[in-house]
Amino acid sequence: MNLLIINGPNLNLLGKRETSIYGSEAFEVYLNKLIKSYPEDVLSYFQSNSEGEIIDKIHNEGFSVDGIILNAGAYTHTSLAIADAISAIKSPVIEVHISNVHKREQVRHKSFLSPVCRGVIAGFGLDSYRLAIEAFKLSE
Repeated sequence: MNLLIINGPNLNLLGKRETSIYGSEAFEVYLNKLIKSYPEDVLSYFQSNSEGEIIDKIHNEGFSVDGIILNAGAYTHTSLAIADAISAIKSPVIEVHISNVHKREQVRHKSFLSPVCRGVIAGFGLDSYRLAIEAFKLSE
């Protein structure tokens, strides 16, 4: 299976920022663990703080990969453009969040992406990404 993981704004600071919410492990360290755990799969990774770059990546890969695991960060709650990009592609998308967004500020309770995604996984720390991989494997 060929899966693309996309992380949005500020997720490049995982392991450094708000460790009480996001944990102390850098995403690249966790990604290497995922790659070792799924040697039969191709896991590629992209991170950007720019909404346009995220949209471009979805457009460029969304017709060729088997699935996209997307943590759009704060863009989850603001970006109709990313939702439209997801709607425009063939590859299914699973929305993930490290924290349980429903236990946080009210503004984080609304997702523009959820209605156009296959599913949503939130609140399991970095393990949310592994759970998304497992969800894709169940639908193979």
